[in-house]
Amino acid sequence: MATPAPILETERLILRPPVGDDFDAWAAFSADEVVMRHLGGAQSRAVAWRGMCIMTGAWVVRGFSMFSVIEKASGRWIGRLGPWEPEGWPGTEVGWGLAREAWGKGYATEGAAACIGYAFDVLGWTEVIHTIAPDNIESQAVARRLGSSNLGPGALPPPMETVPIDIWGQTREAWRARR
Repeated sequence: MATPAPILETERLILRPPVGDDFDAWAAFSADEVVMRHLGGAQSRAVAWRGMCIMTGAWVVRGFSMFSVIEKASGRWIGRLGPWEPEGWPGTEVGWGLAREAWGKGYATEGAAACIGYAFDVLGWTEVIHTIAPDNIESQAVARRLGSSNLGPGALPPPMETVPIDIWGQTREAWRARR
C-alpha cells in the first residue's frame, strides 16, 4: 500500500503532489516559450498532460516526485519543483520551474530549499544535483543561493542526450553545515 504523499509548507508556499485541478495552469506554464526555454521547449496541452501524468505517477512508482507549487497568498498554482530522478538521470535532483508571473520573488529558492531538506532528511539522499543549461543564468543564481556549486558538464538520458547541461550540486553534509 502506498504511503500518503507529503505536503510541505514554507512561509509563502504550499508544496503538494499534483492533482487534476492543476492541469489548466500546468498546461499554460508548459505552453509558455519563455518559461520552457530551458525545460525542453513549449508543449501542447496533450504533451503537457503526459508530462504532468509522468510526474504524478512517479509519486506512486518512486515514492517522490516534483510538487505542485501553490502560492499561499492567492491559492494559485505557480509551478512545479522538487525531487526528481527518472531512469538514467545523472543523479538525485531537486529541480524547479515556475510560471513567469512567479519569477523574481524568491519562490524557487524558498521551495527548493524545503525540498532539499526533505530529500536529505526524509528520502535519505546523500547528495542533490540540479541539471542547469550553461546559459540559464537565473537558475544558476538559484543554485548558488541554495549553496550548490557547478560540478561541471553532464549528460541527460535519451532523447535529451544532446541538450547541454552543467551539473550543480552539494552533499548532505555541506547542506547541513550551512543550516
